[in-house]
Amino acid sequence: MKVRLLYGRGGLEVRLPAGCEATVIEKPPMPVLEDPEAAVAAALDGGGLREAAAGARSACILICDITRPVPNRLFLRPLIERLEGAGVPPGAITVLVATGLHRPNLGDELAEVVGDAWVLARVRVENHYARNDEDHVDLGQTRRGTVIRLDRRFVEADLRIATGLVEPHFMAGYSGGRKVIAPGIAHAETITTFHNHRFMSDAKADNCVLEGNPLHREQMEILERIGGATALNTVIDDHRRLAFVNFGECAESHLEAVDFVRRYAEVTLPRRFSTVVTSAAGYPLDKTYYQTVKGMVGALGVLEDGGDLIVASECSEGLGSAEYRDAQRRLVEQGPEGFLAGISGKAHADIDEWQTQMQTRSLARGRVSLFTEGLAPSDRAVTGVTHVASVEDAIAQSMARHRDRAVALIPEGPYVVPRSA
Repeated sequence: MKVRLLYGRGGLEVRLPAGCEATVIEKPPMPVLEDPEAAVAAALDGGGLREAAAGARSACILICDITRPVPNRLFLRPLIERLEGAGVPPGAITVLVATGLHRPNLGDELAEVVGDAWVLARVRVENHYARNDEDHVDLGQTRRGTVIRLDRRFVEADLRIATGLVEPHFMAGYSGGRKVIAPGIAHAETITTFHNHRFMSDAKADNCVLEGNPLHREQMEILERIGGATALNTVIDDHRRLAFVNFGECAESHLEAVDFVRRYAEVTLPRRFSTVVTSAAGYPLDKTYYQTVKGMVGALGVLEDGGDLIVASECSEGLGSAEYRDAQRRLVEQGPEGFLAGISGKAHADIDEWQTQMQTRSLARGRVSLFTEGLAPSDRAVTGVTHVASVEDAIAQSMARHRDRAVALIPEGPYVVPRSA
């Protein structure tokens, strides 16, 4: 039996060992939209865009960065054309890449993210830089003390539109909507506050959890503080085809998209497994080891204590940021318990160390192994996991170690979140 994992651009075919009793964990069949362009048009025209744009003299449209396969090419031009039709001058429309603390998307990469040369030529397309103090507006603090500093290009626009992909997120419950605003266009001070140890150690800061999730709670308060926003939300299937699109008030429309994707992304199984194989969802999510951690955490719902978690991720761009490398170095030197003890009292997380904190959840559950072709030896040394030359061999060794032929495979990685009943 062969199973194809999402891996890089081309996928990774895994031939299962003899005797393996495989459970392939996938979404139920997701209906895709036969005419995506017509569906986008209907969402924009029926979701109140013209009414929201009436009288607006400026607009800021947030889009996700290269790490999310959002179908921007389908909706940016029709969205901008409708804004112009409502009287917003093209020179007053900004498309802002919500990078959070990720690197900017420039040149060919920016063109890939936008997906439409007309948009690049028609309006301003710019990156958010979380560390540029002068780019942000200070809006005070949340009730729990998070400083709210957001990109002024969005805050000061007459019409604020967040766009994105709604899918499980291992910290915020679900991506998209309010998350594109914070951390998407938040200042580093804001991001490092609600990504600190206190927030990340909360059991509710988890995949598919909104109720009681401390990140979601802060994001909703930040949305309220800026006076609200509108949103265009999309859901895609495992072949990147559009399955859902809507437009409307940010919080309400996002929840509608969440209700749709929950039926497919959350999968319940009757048991856990000693051997679980997953991916980091392929390109563009598996460009770095930093993003690979999402796949590690997403599979924990069906991994037995002490089991083997085998992750395939291309890591074509290597480990991640310099700050992330430092956090991973501390993880390796101090061990998971020492690392967590060292960050537990900090009001502000160091940049990207929250991803290392999330990795400790996987390390506490079992043995994590990684198959990759994109990490240099110096990068592999600070991953904190075991490296394998073959997914097939790793599966066979795990089956023998646990004397258990049952193996769970999650080809789509963190886009599917399995739980045991």
